[in-house]
Amino acid sequence: GAVAEGAAPAPRPTAATPSTPASRGRLNPQLTFDTLVPGRANQMARTAALHVAGAPGQMYNPLFIYGGVGLGKTHLIHAVGNALLADKPDARILYLHAEQFITDVVRNYQRKTFDELKAKYHSLDLLLIDDVQFFAGKERTQEEFFNAFEALLAKRAHIIMTSDTYPKGLVDIDERLTSRFDAGLTVAIEPPELEMRVAILMRKAEQEGSPMPEDVAFFVAKNVRANVRELEGALRKILAYSRFSQKEINIGLAREALKDLLSIQNRQIGVENIQKTVADFYKIKVADMYSKKRPASIARPRQIAMYLAKEMTQKSLPEIGELFGGRDHTTVLHAVRKIAGERQKNSELNQQLHVLEQTLKG
Repeated sequence: GAVAEGAAPAPRPTAATPSTPASRGRLNPQLTFDTLVPGRANQMARTAALHVAGAPGQMYNPLFIYGGVGLGKTHLIHAVGNALLADKPDARILYLHAEQFITDVVRNYQRKTFDELKAKYHSLDLLLIDDVQFFAGKERTQEEFFNAFEALLAKRAHIIMTSDTYPKGLVDIDERLTSRFDAGLTVAIEPPELEMRVAILMRKAEQEGSPMPEDVAFFVAKNVRANVRELEGALRKILAYSRFSQKEINIGLAREALKDLLSIQNRQIGVENIQKTVADFYKIKVADMYSKKRPASIARPRQIAMYLAKEMTQKSLPEIGELFGGRDHTTVLHAVRKIAGERQKNSELNQQLHVLEQTLKG
């Protein structure tokens, strides 16, 4: 997403200037570690980011954070910039979206002022760059970024990047760059689990001055599962509805305020839909989902489909087992735990699951 995650889209000034008190390196002062709700989904990324903010230029350089839209990647990198600035007010920090870097390269190319470009980027202490997947296919940009990258690492400046996919999954980006991206620490931000979604809703509602009862937060969090941005959208709808109708916030009101959203969800993602999507993705037959066959080429996609059914539908484990050829609920539980555990460690599986989830949310 080109929008700053978890925030109103910041205006995008065109020319980049390293941080002076006036521009503060284009950081959004609201996006700090304090306003970021911690949870299992962002635990590793948050820990690494805190580490970098405390000792820039040391470990985890570059830090590469990837994940789907609206999960808080942008929030996290602004938080590092803001923390460093609080610590060292004269630090030279620059936040920019990959598209701004491309624009900069093009402008300097037209004016033949590459020395200016070098002077600007090579003098930084901290470069924060969002959505590096946008560099795809832009050879001159990649070359300039590579030069800036090398210069910054050589002088122990820190680089933090975000992307919608892990480095090896980036397409049309020079292998020289992707292997550099992977040389520090690569961490994923996941879609937040239920408890974290509840905490996010309650905190945001509190910030808006309209506390949300916990049972309502659970109701909303169970039904809005994609990302933080959608949770914020749902919260805004509920608050507006409550102000407009002058009623207090309860489950009935939340259901009424979100009825369009809820009907789309209930219509869209069913277990059958998940089975078909997963079967297509792994090139097996839908019938294999509920057959008794057990080769790995079938058993694994079947476990992935069970995991997604548990994550993305309201069905219970026994109900899911029933729909997978009358399997026991313990079989489903085993599959869910196994895939969830592997997802944390295996970036390729994680990426496949991201793709499947986006397809199903379609």
